[in-house]
Amino acid sequence: MSRPPATFATARLFVRPAREHDGPSVFTAYASDPDVTRYLSWRAYERVEPLSAFLRDCIAYRERHHGPFVWLLCLKGTDTPIGSISLTREDPGRATFGYVLGKKFWGHGFATEALCPLVDWALAQPDIFRAWAFCDVENIASARVMEKSGLQREGILRRWQIFPALSSAPRDCLAYAKVR
Repeated sequence: MSRPPATFATARLFVRPAREHDGPSVFTAYASDPDVTRYLSWRAYERVEPLSAFLRDCIAYRERHHGPFVWLLCLKGTDTPIGSISLTREDPGRATFGYVLGKKFWGHGFATEALCPLVDWALAQPDIFRAWAFCDVENIASARVMEKSGLQREGILRRWQIFPALSSAPRDCLAYAKVR
């Protein structure tokens, strides 16, 4: 797989890698909100320092050409994050995506707008045959993002992922994919 784009733009978004100083703005925009992190694999951050350490790790992974690749979503003309999107290559031939948006940006199509070009990029790579994502079975908004991004529902992954804000046990997830 060639290296994913460092930045990209959509009609309304500028999508860029994290920077050292982004911790406080990411914390404020979405990472500290329990409503936002309800269906994520991590709990809302209570302090900026652990979040800043995570962002430093993301920067280091990118510099080593190793995933996960994490981008921050900014409204065009600004540099302030409103969410993030990631691409992970853990299995040969597969690209896995994840995304999150600050609550005040829900319902405006921003996640779909960011996901579509990454799915297209991934499937244009000769060694990727499957672009996919999953969400908790109760996360209907995320399922809709995947559908609008061209991913098709494949089924339910039973007891697949722990969402710590919901349960300490793995929960069922909806699986969506686009293949070539």
